[in-house]
Amino acid sequence: MTPDPGYEAAKRIAAEGTEAERIALASLPDVAPEILYFLANDGQLRVRAAVAANAATPAQADSLLAGDDDPRVRAVVGRKLAPRAPELAAATDRLRALAWKTLCQLAADTAVMVRAVIAEELQALPGAPRDLILRLAQDAAMEVAAPVIRFSPQLTEDDLLALVERPPVPETVTAVARRPRLSERISDAVAARAETAPVAALLTNDSAAIRERTLDTLIAQAASRPEWQESLVRRAGLSHRATLALAAVVADHLLEPLASRADLDPGLARLLRARMDLRLGRGDAAAALPPDLAFEEAGLQGDHGMMQRLLAEHAGVPLRAVEHVAQLRSGKALVSLCWRAGFSPRAALAAQTVLGRIAPAAVIAPTAKGGWPLTEAEMRWQIELLNEPEEAR
Repeated sequence: MTPDPGYEAAKRIAAEGTEAERIALASLPDVAPEILYFLANDGQLRVRAAVAANAATPAQADSLLAGDDDPRVRAVVGRKLAPRAPELAAATDRLRALAWKTLCQLAADTAVMVRAVIAEELQALPGAPRDLILRLAQDAAMEVAAPVIRFSPQLTEDDLLALVERPPVPETVTAVARRPRLSERISDAVAARAETAPVAALLTNDSAAIRERTLDTLIAQAASRPEWQESLVRRAGLSHRATLALAAVVADHLLEPLASRADLDPGLARLLRARMDLRLGRGDAAAALPPDLAFEEAGLQGDHGMMQRLLAEHAGVPLRAVEHVAQLRSGKALVSLCWRAGFSPRAALAAQTVLGRIAPAAVIAPTAKGGWPLTEAEMRWQIELLNEPEEAR
């Protein structure tokens, strides 16, 4: 048979052509496999890289290039093979099985850049082999682990929990904290570690679900963790109670952005601004506040005496009656006193948590629309009980 002149020309270029000619040849989609295998041994990096990038390169040549001295060539092979991972992992034929072995070898490469390229390609791939994803997620280099931890749909909640509880390196927990749509269970685990960087990442992750009691704990700890304060101040969806608690611990320069949040009701915004004025020595701002806001401000300062006096005065009951209710930790009675005093349902939260020392989880909260949680008849009855002579109680 007469030799194919195209094939003969390719052989000549592979053996004697200029570097530019060899690169062009190595990039052709229909060049003979044996020519590509020959060029995989070329002395020039750019020629070998062109072979590594060629989808027509045979599995044997890819396997050879996976051991190349230059990590840039190995990274090119990894970038090419990684998107085929679902197909290669399930293959039964010899050549695709060799390609899968090559990809696994590259995923364990000593060079971070090689492993990082594979992680980048696999990070959001739905059918990525689970074992490979877990190996990358447990990598000590964050360039490798972080993309997979944050975006791979193959990682289950239990996988993420294991990474938080037994992290290969401390930075692993921070990567988990940045994962979109983090569940309350994982947020709890991150918060429980109370480590500065992971919790700061969790608080800036607006899509992470954080239980209210977990947020309460973090706010309480934020007094000694200034790194968390700005993230807390800017976190969406803070409850009224969380906002008030935060106002008591944040640094002075953060009171202004806290009081300027667009989601605050006017009364709470005014209270926070008054607190800012007091903190910064701008006179007796509390004196200009309406009684219910002055009551809440006293609660922020932990001034039980002022709270009791305001409540007794405006509810029209003896001071000793308010003191008695606080000692009993009666949530219903404290709510009723606030109603009788003309305070807001929100002020009743401060009455219960500060005066009554009732745990946040046990308070009688306002309705979903911010109304009183008890009927007027119930609240009147509570007030009547307080006004009974002491002998009749």
